[in-house]
Amino acid sequence: MARKFFLNIFIALSIIALSSARIVDDFGFHNPQVLAGQTVEPRSSFVVGSMGVGKPTPEEEKDPEFWRTLARSEVLKTVEAQRLNINKAKNIIMFLGDGMSLSTVVSARILKGQRKNNTGEEDALSFEKFPHMALSKTYCANAQVPDSACTATAYLCGVKANIVTIGVSANVEYNNCSASMDPANHVSSIAAWAQKAGKSTGFITTTTLTHASPSGTYAHVANRMYESDADVMSYGQDPTTCMDMAQQLVTQEPGRNLNVIMGGGMSKFLPKTMKDVFGNYGIREDGKNLLSTWQALHPKGVVVTDRKQLLSVNTTNVSHIMGVFHSKSMDYHAMADKTKQPSLSEMTETALKLLQRNENGYFIFIEGGNIDTAHHANQAGMSLDETLEFEKAIQLARDMTNSQDTLIVVTSDHGHGLTISGYPGRGSPILGLSTHDVGADGLRYSTLNYPLGTNQYVDEVGNRLDLEQMPRDINTVYPSHIKSSMGHHSGDDVGIFASGPFDHLFTGVLQQNTIPHVMAYAACIGDGPTMCDDMGMV
Repeated sequence: MARKFFLNIFIALSIIALSSARIVDDFGFHNPQVLAGQTVEPRSSFVVGSMGVGKPTPEEEKDPEFWRTLARSEVLKTVEAQRLNINKAKNIIMFLGDGMSLSTVVSARILKGQRKNNTGEEDALSFEKFPHMALSKTYCANAQVPDSACTATAYLCGVKANIVTIGVSANVEYNNCSASMDPANHVSSIAAWAQKAGKSTGFITTTTLTHASPSGTYAHVANRMYESDADVMSYGQDPTTCMDMAQQLVTQEPGRNLNVIMGGGMSKFLPKTMKDVFGNYGIREDGKNLLSTWQALHPKGVVVTDRKQLLSVNTTNVSHIMGVFHSKSMDYHAMADKTKQPSLSEMTETALKLLQRNENGYFIFIEGGNIDTAHHANQAGMSLDETLEFEKAIQLARDMTNSQDTLIVVTSDHGHGLTISGYPGRGSPILGLSTHDVGADGLRYSTLNYPLGTNQYVDEVGNRLDLEQMPRDINTVYPSHIKSSMGHHSGDDVGIFASGPFDHLFTGVLQQNTIPHVMAYAACIGDGPTMCDDMGMV
């Protein structure tokens, strides 16, 4: 009897569960009034609100011929892109937007257009105009969502590694110093391959010279935080047997051979008893002044520490440039003293002028590193501003070089969880609140949001705060869904945009570690297959 009773209860509950788990019809998901923006109502279910009235359409776009003309133009551009550039790449410029997810690219594109007083969606970043693109799988050997260390090993060394490690194979686990110092576990970078071919090399970053991304050009470590000897000790390792990254950069190959080094992070190169030019003490425990060491190794080189010094460099008679523009990471462009801190474009221009002197060509890695920094802080506006500075440097590099002999590749190491949602109308301020919709609580919400972060903008009982009552500027922290100490990376694929010799090889969905092998193929460097082999060239 009891058994039958419980069976009946189970069946009843199952029926209730199934009825409540019904599939909502298409009208529920795509109510045409909602999509058209007719009215703004609180959303208490799928079938509420409206999205279609009140959303203006640019007058010229009402004519179907506008779209036909645009489409035909894009068809012709695609046809033109099929005229393959199979020249040997004399030069390679690799641009990396750290944390530059595809949603970041789209948002920055819109912001660029809106800064011109246009609707924004129709605009394009400089690298979006490149003839070829692909997607990159960013996972690392032991992590679904990567960091900037294992990804740097992939896109600079051509091998996937474990998370937090740089320039070593996946045989090396986190903080295993002895394994990371074993040459058998080292993997070389495309910078080393270029140097072996007689090319000049360098890197630029808006973070620090010892940050994870640029360190992929020169470092071999089991922990991306081994930036100085003091850092090595803080992780329980002996810096006399576990060489820190700053020392590797200055004294070891290929770091000491780099012709251009620019970024922040001076404290990692100076002893703790010495103040740098910015008024801050170094952090090294070994008493070494690695800036002096670098200068001694490069008597014809120059160390510069501000914008004026950088722009005064005579690139025709110096062999190397080491630019260190901050004790820590460089300031966000929007917050920097423009008279003292050079822009990414200014660093790029000076670097290319120096590197172009080498008849054998060059390889340079250029990072917009603070795109990621701002995303971690959920500062979407700041991140997009950094992205726009990044795209300016890319345009400058393309203008300064010839696409017939210089391959430019633009990509990202990983994504961030930035989302664009809510059916905002055309031209809605990308950094603002949804102007055509509200949440179930009747309050407007931000067009840009993060899944993880510091501020959910709710009161003590969990009700959302009214964002319309809060001031917004470039430092605004955008809402996140889940409370966390910071915003986190995402595991989605990122874009690869290419222009120059063999740019057509960047197509489809590629493993991230394939990127340097394609660049090496085009430039005839490294130990893998190259276009010179295939075409019988030297």
